[in-house]
Amino acid sequence: MAILSKDDAQALLKKVLTYSTADECEASLRGRTTGNIRYARNSVSTAGAQDSVSLAVESRFGKRSGIATCNEFDDETLRRCVQRAEEIAKLAPESPEYVPFIGAQTYLSPPSAATTLLTAATRAQAAADSMALCAAKNLTAAGFLDGGTSFVAKRNSKGLEAYQQSTNTDFSVTVRTADGRGSGYAIADVTDPAKLNAKGLTQRAADKALSSVNAKAIEPGKYTVILEPAALMDGGDLSLLGGLVFGMGAREADEGRSFLSKKGGGNRKGEKLFDERITIYSDPMNVEVPGNAFDGDGLPTKRQTWIEKGVVKDLFYTRFWAEKSKVPATAYPNGFIMAGGTQSTAELIKNTAKGILVTRLWYIREVDPQTLLYTGLTRDGTFYIENGVIKFPIKNLRFNESPIIMLNNIEAIGRPQRLAGCLIPPLKIRDFTFTSLSDAI
Repeated sequence: MAILSKDDAQALLKKVLTYSTADECEASLRGRTTGNIRYARNSVSTAGAQDSVSLAVESRFGKRSGIATCNEFDDETLRRCVQRAEEIAKLAPESPEYVPFIGAQTYLSPPSAATTLLTAATRAQAAADSMALCAAKNLTAAGFLDGGTSFVAKRNSKGLEAYQQSTNTDFSVTVRTADGRGSGYAIADVTDPAKLNAKGLTQRAADKALSSVNAKAIEPGKYTVILEPAALMDGGDLSLLGGLVFGMGAREADEGRSFLSKKGGGNRKGEKLFDERITIYSDPMNVEVPGNAFDGDGLPTKRQTWIEKGVVKDLFYTRFWAEKSKVPATAYPNGFIMAGGTQSTAELIKNTAKGILVTRLWYIREVDPQTLLYTGLTRDGTFYIENGVIKFPIKNLRFNESPIIMLNNIEAIGRPQRLAGCLIPPLKIRDFTFTSLSDAI
């Protein structure tokens, strides 16, 4: 029962609403069917599958609301779930940020989900190929492969009906040399698992592991860097680009808590804050990274530009803050696209006189939200570039940098690649700040 069709999901939600006596009621269904395999030290450690579906009911009396959930769908359980939500609502205090549920909406139809998914056998084969490749080179692999299909459906007493199904497969692998002195990493996610090349990704990580042995120490300072997509977006909002794009909330800016806060009040919408080559947008209809048709409130998503030629074009307005600000609310997308060029990472390296190639960043922490200053460390393959070639591996470095400064020091933008449901290009940045060395691999 994990994946319900649109008709079956809406029929169930319609039944739920018949049990409601509240002023407003909204019911949401979420389900997923997924499978995974995990391996370490060239041996499978866990493998499993999950089928789950759950119902959430939100009932409202005036400005009071209550939520109850269940994962059984006989009539008595559904009725009791609605009753619990209503009981909670009657006990709850009034919300000072109450906004009514929205009514019927018109949604886009993002590209269809994949029809063929990984099976337990194909997941096992992908892991076996990855481990065999590494074992043949006297390397050790640790990886995780997870994928499946999911759906979300919503219906409320105001006439809202929403449904979407999606698929996703994620793979990551870390490869270490036998002596533990070299490490490489590769990651990818796809909508269609037929496009996932786990063996090719493992080969990339293995090459980096072998190349990163005998790393040399260099003096910390400001360097030209080439940041691969994993160094920019792996980690969601705790990543250099993720912290920027997921931090573009209008409320935080208006209340003075954000890098987009304007001195004296208000926000910096309309200001040019970045290099004119920087354009970031979301588009649920993009074939490579199809997005959500609607957000958690049921608001329809659309193609929306957040930064255009360096100018902040729009911010995220929740329904409450939009009403307070007297502007339209913005649906929250689940992915972003950063416009890029045509150069590969190899071509960026070829055109670099001196610099550092960074595979990945980790242990990223926010130092100052108002300047978006972050600190963190490189890992899994950091290399010194000279005269267009990689000369030698270097020890890992701690960085202190703000993506605001970083995106004003652009030297080149590469070809976008899919990562974490986004399209992110490798970036060549000048004057990237490294503050200390790390002996960690």
